[in-house]
Amino acid sequence: MNRTIFASLAGLLAAFLIGYLAYFQQSAGGENTGFDVTMVDVIVPALGNEERGGEAAFNTFCIECHGRNAGGRDGFGPPLVHEIYEPGHHADISFLYAPKVGVKAHHWSYGNMPSIPGITDDETVLVLKYVRALQVANGIQ
Repeated sequence: MNRTIFASLAGLLAAFLIGYLAYFQQSAGGENTGFDVTMVDVIVPALGNEERGGEAAFNTFCIECHGRNAGGRDGFGPPLVHEIYEPGHHADISFLYAPKVGVKAHHWSYGNMPSIPGITDDETVLVLKYVRALQVANGIQ
C-alpha cells in the first residue's frame, strides 16, 4: 500500500517538474520561456551580424516586457513590431533615449517604462537595428 502511494506521488512530482521545466527553461534551444506568447506574430528575417547582436541584447534587456522578437507581452509591454513604432512616428532617437531615461506611458496601458540599467549605448544601437529589421520584414517602414 505504501509503495503504491509513494509511486503515485513520485509520478505526480515528476510530471509536475517536467511540465514546469518545459515551460520555464532558458530560450537557448528555442524552448518556451513564457516570453514566446506574444501579442503579434512576427516574421523574423535573415539577420546580419549587427542585428544578431541586437537580438542578443534585446533578449538580455527587453524580452521580459516586449516579448520574443519584440512581439509584445500582454500585461507587460507593447509590441515594438507595430505601426505605432514606425520611424515616422517614433524616430530612432526615441528608441535610443528610452533605455536611458525611461518612457512615460502614452500609447499603451502598461504603465511607464523604467530606464534599463546596464544596457550600453552600443547595445542600444544594436537593439534599434534589430527592431527596425523586424519592422521592415513585417511591412512597417
